Amino acid sequence: MTGKQNASRQKPVLPILAVLCFVCLAGMCAALFYTAAPAAQSEFVSPSFDASAVSGTPDVPDGLGWQELDAQVFRVSVCGAVVLEGNRADVWLTNPESNTVWLKLRIMDENGTVLGETGLIRPGEYVQAVTFDTVPASGATISMKVMAYEPETYHSAGAVTLNTTIQSGG
Repeated sequence: MTGKQNASRQKPVLPILAVLCFVCLAGMCAALFYTAAPAAQSEFVSPSFDASAVSGTPDVPDGLGWQELDAQVFRVSVCGAVVLEGNRADVWLTNPESNTVWLKLRIMDENGTVLGETGLIRPGEYVQAVTFDTVPASGATISMKVMAYEPETYHSAGAVTLNTTIQSGG
């Protein structure tokens, strides 16, 4: 082939590549323009205080595994044995007076579904029991997540999760 014939064969390639590039660019712009805006983040709703909170330190019955845990930023006492009586279990969630945070307890199943929770408790208060919205079977694995909030601002002050199983009461 001569150089002239070779050049004439390459000429249609450049316009085709230019059109193809333009179509791709137009497609990307259209995709950016027509994609839905991300869903607005739901507004934080501050948890309410637990109406059943009692001031002081509880007298917890033996055998429930009640102990104080040091989460470094805060301390909390709670029962490791969760014994169901109907749709309630005594957890004896206690926020020691030495804390500077508000605490709440959320109980979840293995899939992270909330089964029950307390409201907030102030330092020097405790909540004896949590009511379950969904009652798990005896032996079911649960997570007890204690969440700490800075007073007034409700900013997170950390959380600690305890894994245990449900026991049925006698």
